[in-house]
Amino acid sequence: MLANRHFRFAFALWMGLALAGASAAPAEAAAAQQKKAAPKKKEKKVSSKPRDYAKTLAILKTSQGDVTIRFFNDKAPGHVKNFVDLAAAGFYDGTLFHRVIPGFMVQGGDPLTKDPAKEALFGTGGNTDKAGKPLNVKAEFNDVSHKKGVLSMARASDPDSASSQFFIVVKDSPFLDRQYTVFGEVVKGLDVVDRIVAESNSDTSDPRSGGKPRAYQKILKVELAEQTPDK
Repeated sequence: MLANRHFRFAFALWMGLALAGASAAPAEAAAAQQKKAAPKKKEKKVSSKPRDYAKTLAILKTSQGDVTIRFFNDKAPGHVKNFVDLAAAGFYDGTLFHRVIPGFMVQGGDPLTKDPAKEALFGTGGNTDKAGKPLNVKAEFNDVSHKKGVLSMARASDPDSASSQFFIVVKDSPFLDRQYTVFGEVVKGLDVVDRIVAESNSDTSDPRSGGKPRAYQKILKVELAEQTPDK
């Protein structure tokens, strides 16, 4: 009889432990699953791959459409690097083509054109350091002729005064050869450049106006891409 009571007590104790273990197991499993399922924070990968300027293309997304530029890195590496680095930093986004002369060229790249209140100063702006000191690019005159579609750098009287302003030739202009640095050409979207000329409706009646547009056309954004062999 006593043995039976000991057996029943031991059996009840074993069942109690078993049930306690059974009730705890799902909770522990759920906690482990929740811990395992917790999303991990993704670390941003910073690419250390240097830019290959020789294979870089620039797509000027303008108010009239896209203009794709291929660069002559072998002819003017300093100018190519200057333009591409500025484009990568968003320097040209929102700027206007402030000087447009039909049968000659379209000119842009002045950061002052982002502010309509500075219209009287359009054409005088350029890239500067944090202190406001002009950052210029030394001339790299080369043997590429200023044919229609060529991208060249604007400058003042000093050959080494190029900064950020550029122009695209819309008619062969060999008289500019070796006077201004050619550093690229339009490979797609030359019809867009022609529309920019037409839609600008520039005032050319007074030479002092310098081809001031009556309707400014804008560079909305400049995107950079890597040129592939099939392109």
